[in-house]
Amino acid sequence: MTWWAWMILGAVLLGAELFAVDAQFYLVFLGVSAAVVGLATLFGLQLPEWGQWLSFAIVSLIFFATFRKALYVKIRGGGEGYEQRYVGQVVKVDEEIASGGRGRAQYRGSDWNVQNVGELPIAAGSHAKVVEVDGLTLKVEAE
Repeated sequence: MTWWAWMILGAVLLGAELFAVDAQFYLVFLGVSAAVVGLATLFGLQLPEWGQWLSFAIVSLIFFATFRKALYVKIRGGGEGYEQRYVGQVVKVDEEIASGGRGRAQYRGSDWNVQNVGELPIAAGSHAKVVEVDGLTLKVEAE
């Protein structure tokens, strides 16, 4: 394959990952590997076509093994453990919430969905303690 065909393949793979498919960075590294083979061909590395494909596979595997997990965690893994920051915090309840009921609360200037998991109702305007986080819902009980 010519160098420009490898570059086009790399651009298509990168574009697919960035704009169309969430392949968890696999297509990014395939695209970069295709670009590396294209640049190597451009700068004079003459390999038969099977050698180019073998180089593409080897470079892809090296990139997957060395960079993918670290990059994926750095970019996408920032939300891990965020729930623990909220446990034990105190929120201000906007409306009365019966035991097992749902409502809204204020925490650090933002509105949150809350669920009363305690046995006592929570009065409007009072404070409640966060005991668990379930997605975007804070599970609270009367303080």
